[in-house]
Amino acid sequence: MRVVVFGAGATGQLFGVAFLRGGHEVLLVARSEEVEAIRGHGLRIEGPSAGVYPVPAVDALIDGITPDLLLATVKTFDLREAGAEIGRRLRPIPPVLLPQNGIGVERLLEEGVHASAPSAPPPTIVRAVHTIPVTRLGPGSLREAGRGEIVIGIPKEPVAKRASDQFEELFRSGGIAVRRVPDIEREVWRKLLVNAAINPVTADHNILNGKLSEEPWRGQAESLHREALAVSRAEGQTFSEPEAETDLWRVVRATAANRSSMLQDLRRGRPTEIDAISGELLRRGKLHGLELPATSRALERIERRARERLARPS
Repeated sequence: MRVVVFGAGATGQLFGVAFLRGGHEVLLVARSEEVEAIRGHGLRIEGPSAGVYPVPAVDALIDGITPDLLLATVKTFDLREAGAEIGRRLRPIPPVLLPQNGIGVERLLEEGVHASAPSAPPPTIVRAVHTIPVTRLGPGSLREAGRGEIVIGIPKEPVAKRASDQFEELFRSGGIAVRRVPDIEREVWRKLLVNAAINPVTADHNILNGKLSEEPWRGQAESLHREALAVSRAEGQTFSEPEAETDLWRVVRATAANRSSMLQDLRRGRPTEIDAISGELLRRGKLHGLELPATSRALERIERRARERLARPS
């Protein structure tokens, strides 16, 4: 299959290599510094997929390409812009996989596509979440910290169901574990509960995930987790406290040596996904009359740290 990975940061680059190894025709669309490095020395990976891979890469979508599938691996806050670029450049628009953090991200992509191509049919979107630990070491250089899985929804609508089947085949061909679920919304919330506890605390205190098992960071993570769980229940999700707690500490143990994506973004001076995680919880909590003091403090602290980081002279 012809596959475009649009917004190929660390995760997207790792996916692209997997698809290349699976025998597919792959094109990465990434930032200019990533493209320059990959073209110069290949994409370097440490860990289970160690090697140097000559993956085709460009810094913008090319008019006239006709991919069979597209993965939009941009951060949540870039989805509208990504949708607009996809709407401008691709005809027809192929099925799109969205593996982002946060709730309701499909709407962001759809709004972007509609803004640039109002007459185009809405894109076929397949929602997913993943637990694949990968860290950017530098331009065109990654560390894969272990094996994870991607969880892909099984839509009821036939066209989207066929696209979901294709994405499953794509990932399996590249050696990535796939789990299919009919209720992808529950899995999205499951990951959100974990991210809401891990990411703000690790980013705020500049610590590895494993430090969350120690005080005072454990107490902070647990407070955030309790508030996120309350919002999930108000939204109709049915996670029990033991189930949710087991998920959280399983991920902390499995990623103990990792830096969270939010911490990586802060250290690089990049925008974070705090609004898509904590901000969205606050918005939904407000609709249900819930007070979320720990989540509100976390949002304020990360936003302040991001402003301070951007204000530093380079």
